[in-house]
Amino acid sequence: MTIARAKTGIERIKPHMMAGADMSAPPPAILLNSNESAFGPSPAARQAARAAVSAIERYLESPDRLLAPAIAAHHGLDAARITTGQGSDDLLARLARAYLGPDTELIRSANGYLKVPNYAYANDAEVVSVPDDRFKPSVDRMIAALSARTRMVYLANPENPAGTYLSGGEIRRLHAALPENVLLVVDAAYEEYVDAEDYEPAHMLVEEADNVVMCRTFSKAYGLAGARLGWVYGPEDVVDTLRRIGVTFPVSSPSVAAALAALEDTAHMRLVQEANRSGRNWISSQMRAQGLGVVPSQGNFVLVHFPDPEKSAEAADRWLRQAGIAVRRFASEAYRDHIRITIGHPQDLKAARDGIAEFLNGGV
Repeated sequence: MTIARAKTGIERIKPHMMAGADMSAPPPAILLNSNESAFGPSPAARQAARAAVSAIERYLESPDRLLAPAIAAHHGLDAARITTGQGSDDLLARLARAYLGPDTELIRSANGYLKVPNYAYANDAEVVSVPDDRFKPSVDRMIAALSARTRMVYLANPENPAGTYLSGGEIRRLHAALPENVLLVVDAAYEEYVDAEDYEPAHMLVEEADNVVMCRTFSKAYGLAGARLGWVYGPEDVVDTLRRIGVTFPVSSPSVAAALAALEDTAHMRLVQEANRSGRNWISSQMRAQGLGVVPSQGNFVLVHFPDPEKSAEAADRWLRQAGIAVRRFASEAYRDHIRITIGHPQDLKAARDGIAEFLNGGV
C-alpha cells in the first residue's frame, strides 16, 4: 500500500534560521539568540508554576475559562474574544489552517517574521512577499499586492527580526484598503517593549473591525518562553473557529498558573521594560560606535549590520560562539550581513560588545 502524498506545499517549507551551530565551539554560556527575557518571569510566576506541578497528573480542561477573564481584566478587553494556545505560533498556524488553502494568498512583508510563509505553504496557499523599505513594511506595496485571491495579510508590529514598526495611522491605512473578506493578522508579540509615541496598541483596531486579529504571547516580556503560552484577540467568530481546531487540552496547568501570576506582578513588568529600554539603547550606541549599522528597534533585540565583507556577520557569529556567546543569524539572503542580538543583562551585553570589538580589531 502506498501512503497518500502529503500536501505539495509542505515541500516548499524551508528553515528560517541558520542550521546548527559550529560543533567545535563550546556550549554558549551567554544566550542572546532567541529573544527570551534574560530577566526571567515574575518570582510569583515561578512559585505558581511549581505549586501547580502538584496536580500535574490531571488535564487542565478549558484553559480559556481561567485565562481569558484574567487577560481581559488586565488589558481592558472582552474575554469572549480571547482564546489561548501553545505560544502565538500555534495560533498563527491555526489561523492559516482555518483561512488559507489552494488558490488563496497570504500577503506579508518580505523580511518580516520568517516562519510565517511556512504556515501558508503547509495549507497549499501562495505567499506574496512584498518588498520593504530598509526592513520596514511598506503599506503602499502591500495594498498594491492585493488580489482576488488574497485571504490574509500578516504583519508583525514590531517586526522580528528587524525590530521596525508601523504607526497606528499606517496600520489603519492598510486595513482601510482591505476587502471585507481579507483577514488582517497583527502579530504583537513584542508590544510590551514598544516606547514609540505613534504606536497604537493592536487591540484598538480589533475592537473597531470585523476582520482584524491580534496575536500576543507570554514568551517574551513575561519571561515564560518555556511555558509555551500565547493568546489571540479577535472577532468572536474567528475566536470560535480557532477554538474548534485546537488540540484537546492545549495548555499545561503550570503554564496557566504562571501566566495568571505574571499578569498580577506589574512591578516586575515595569522592571523588565525599563531594563530592556536601557540595554537596547546602550548596545545600539556601542555597535554604531564600532562602525556597524543598527536598525532602530522597538523589540527586545537589535539587528546589527556588518558592512565589511572582510569582517562578515558570519565570521562574527563564529567568533562570538567560540567565546561562548550565542547570537542569531538567519537563512534569508536579506540578512546575510546581519546578526541579531537579544537584549540581556548588562554584563552579557558588555561581553558581546567586547567580543565584537575583538573580532573587528583582529579576529578572523
